[in-house]
Amino acid sequence: MDIKQTIIDKIEAYDRIIISRHIRPDGDAVGSTMGLKAVLQASYPNKEIYLVNQDECEYMAFLGNGTDIIDDSMYADALMIVVDTSSLNRISNDKYALAQELIKIDHHIDHTPYGDYSWVEEQRSSACEMIADLCITYSDRLILDKQSATYIFAGMVTDSGRFRYRSVSGETMRLAGSLLDYGIDTDMLYAQLYLDDYASLKYASYVYEKMQLTDNGVVHIYISIETREQFGISFEEACNVVSLLDSIKGCIVWIGFIQCDDGTVRVRLRSRFMTINQLAEKYGGGGHDCAAGATLDNQEQIIGLVEQADSMVAEYKATYSSWL
Repeated sequence: MDIKQTIIDKIEAYDRIIISRHIRPDGDAVGSTMGLKAVLQASYPNKEIYLVNQDECEYMAFLGNGTDIIDDSMYADALMIVVDTSSLNRISNDKYALAQELIKIDHHIDHTPYGDYSWVEEQRSSACEMIADLCITYSDRLILDKQSATYIFAGMVTDSGRFRYRSVSGETMRLAGSLLDYGIDTDMLYAQLYLDDYASLKYASYVYEKMQLTDNGVVHIYISIETREQFGISFEEACNVVSLLDSIKGCIVWIGFIQCDDGTVRVRLRSRFMTINQLAEKYGGGGHDCAAGATLDNQEQIIGLVEQADSMVAEYKATYSSWL
């Protein structure tokens, strides 16, 4: 049976559904889960639909970004749907094992399969694209409206780099167009997502002053706790540093190293043209071909990762001419 059909059948079979996503959420994780919750509430008003997570996303707080509080006993006869989460240890709800059945919906490389039912499409630009596809495919059973379409579209926009990444396909754009037909206020949405305040611009100027460039074209920067405090920005905002480094000619890999409150270092690794996720995997991380992440413990690992990235870029540039 088609996995999407199975998911719809399971949704209709349960009276209680609990939705969750990954820790340290991004726009896709927030948009896909909030969108799915809103769609299921509109489609099945007699069901109990909950969104339960252990952390929130300040960047997407304008969407509402709330979480429900439920008793552990409510999991026993519930269906759990985990979206945009590649492995069990990244689920932002440590009660997932209490659910009667678990469904995984994800677009990351499926290194660690889990769940009673798994719908994974690695070529998709976002989990939100998959939720949009589910809604359009089963439009006779799932109800979209302006609010749920806005949630899902917001996740598609953020995870696709405003529809610029290589994972964007004709199907991505067709699904996005279908969502726009619900009257999404794109002026307000893009203002919320991309307008910067004064502190953010001062932070950006610091980044451009302090960024470093390797011999072969890897641009990178380290953001300490002290730097975050200096500019009054959150950890989430600091992590967005990687997006400030993506438009330098000749640089086909860019990396942000952001110190966490516990002293570890969060790595945001991005590339153009060349595949980079295998480098993240060497450090216990992972992700997509051109967008990956990891967590490091010390300065030696930072130096080693930059050196390996530089060697990979040198080899790529020596082998291919399809870079700028």
